[in-house]
Amino acid sequence: MYTYEVNLKWSDKRKGMLSSPVLPQNIEVATPPEFPKGMEKIWSPEHLFVAAINSCLLTTFLSIAENSRLQFISFESKSTCNVDKINGKHTITEIILQPKLVIHYSQKPERAKHILEMSEKACLISNAIKITIRLEPEIIIEYNLVPLGNSFKNSI
Repeated sequence: MYTYEVNLKWSDKRKGMLSSPVLPQNIEVATPPEFPKGMEKIWSPEHLFVAAINSCLLTTFLSIAENSRLQFISFESKSTCNVDKINGKHTITEIILQPKLVIHYSQKPERAKHILEMSEKACLISNAIKITIRLEPEIIIEYNLVPLGNSFKNSI
């Protein structure tokens, strides 16, 4: 069994500070600006929720890609959530994950896409929620790099 502790302390107005005894950084959180008395430019629970899913996609992908011996050049991912008012309550209705994976031309794009799909399905956080998650991967093939052991180097 694993345990992850996160503590929260109210600071003022609609803000608080997240901390963990095992992490050096604290994170300021607040009500998002779309809600009454919400605050701009501060992480909200909604941001953190989507960030948890997106970062889980990354860490799961890194593990599966390594075990599958998929060589890739870069990975980045945009994530968004849609919030609608249903029966008078604000509800997250959908999460959209848009990973962009750059692979060398020697790698198979269908295989890379399959590994991204496997990663989303195996993600611990995604599996813990009932919300629809839509994966919209983009695979980019890079032709200007040459293999160098287990990595690639720009061929300029």
